[in-house]
Amino acid sequence: MRADGSLDDSAVELRQIVLPDPERANGPLWQVGRRLVVALVVLVVTALLVWVGRDGYRDGAHDHLDLLGAFYYATVSLSTTGYGDITPVSDGARLMNILVITPLRVLFLIVLVGTTLEVLTTRGRRLWRINRWRQELDQHIVVVGYGTKGRNAVETLLQKGTPKTSIVIVDPQRRAIEAAANDEGVAGVVGDGTRTEVLRRAGVERAAQVVVAPQRDDTAVLVTLTVRQLNKGAVVVVAVREDENAPLLRQSGATVVVTSASSVGRLLGVSTLSPNTGAVLDDLLTAGHGLDVVDRPVTRAEVGHSPRECGDLVVAVVRGRRRIAFGDPEAAVLQPEDRIIAIHRSS
Repeated sequence: MRADGSLDDSAVELRQIVLPDPERANGPLWQVGRRLVVALVVLVVTALLVWVGRDGYRDGAHDHLDLLGAFYYATVSLSTTGYGDITPVSDGARLMNILVITPLRVLFLIVLVGTTLEVLTTRGRRLWRINRWRQELDQHIVVVGYGTKGRNAVETLLQKGTPKTSIVIVDPQRRAIEAAANDEGVAGVVGDGTRTEVLRRAGVERAAQVVVAPQRDDTAVLVTLTVRQLNKGAVVVVAVREDENAPLLRQSGATVVVTSASSVGRLLGVSTLSPNTGAVLDDLLTAGHGLDVVDRPVTRAEVGHSPRECGDLVVAVVRGRRRIAFGDPEAAVLQPEDRIIAIHRSS
């Protein structure tokens, strides 16, 4: 923290970057609570031992040691305060202090010191994890916006086999980022995806793909422009609500523009005329269930053959930067560098 009370850069990054916690079930509050219970148990055990052997103690303020005095003695003894107003005078009480209460005092101090060290080292440990995460972040996927569209995009990526460590979420709502970390196990950055420094924290300049799925179309345009400023070569897939905004997004640098309202409307129309066709299309768009649309390279056994001879139902051939529709004479023979878009039965 700076002298003027504002947060320095490292503190801002610590607050804005949320990593999945493998020990989230045993979070810091749980750790502190467990140690507090241990400290209370030690205190109660010590007080009861003193009270059982109360005849061996001298209380300077009272004629005899009562239960409150036993707890008072246990408290000042375990905390090493030691006022001296209550003292062990019998051999049994002194032996009890040597063999039992002193080890309990050591245990009590260990609990207190351990809790203090846990609090002091939490920031350093998180900064170390963030730095290591950044060093390993390369050719990953950044998803800007974790609403309904972004969440389903992440679920599809994970179902398609994308590693959790290769996905980074960017969203202005911290609750959304924490939900992504806890539920899906992916890292996230809290912040506005239109801001350069926020996207840099997500490593956009080293990303291979970027999914832009905010709630508003104007925000999608700003995010796309900012992404393209930082990364010229990434595949940028953008979701918009209205068809009229799609050309603007392509001009802004989007590789693929998906119009959510039109796509849903077309699916509704097809489903109305043919419920079976709509069900099949929905199945194709749902990863891991029934039929899937896959993009894969041509195998060595398929080179030189027709797409009709492939094990999967080929719907298009990708050759270089061109996408050739099935049935086009140019795609009659598969080449080694080709990729195919096919319908594949899920395992």
